[in-house]
Amino acid sequence: MKVKNKKNIFRSDCPISSALDLFGDKWSLLIIRDLVYFGDRTFKDFSNADEKISSARLSDRLCKLDKLELLTKSNHPTNKKVYIYRLTSKGMDLFPVIAEYVKWSNKYLNDHIAEPAKQFATMLEDDREGTLDKFMKK
Repeated sequence: MKVKNKKNIFRSDCPISSALDLFGDKWSLLIIRDLVYFGDRTFKDFSNADEKISSARLSDRLCKLDKLELLTKSNHPTNKKVYIYRLTSKGMDLFPVIAEYVKWSNKYLNDHIAEPAKQFATMLEDDREGTLDKFMKK
């Protein structure tokens, strides 16, 4: 994404703040999470997630992530009214960040998180690089 006027997009020159200005809202990270874990998704797939994102917000975030080149949108092979969303390599590069959220949640929110997330966190603890590679090469 080309930035014409950085002052309008970024609040500061801090790398954390700047990254959060681009993709740091919870919905964008959950969209990226779904694309990593489940692969290609449709608008309906995202809409059916447990977090219950509104259609307007989902549409906004998908457009934003597409403009940022974190995902791509293409027509479904059998239904031209449906779009398929896929992560780009730029989007997939966010996966290690999301994996760290899973590890943190397993440590501090263990009683609350789902069993598959706990298993994934354990895999990360045992072999972080191997686990990340497995997902990133899907």
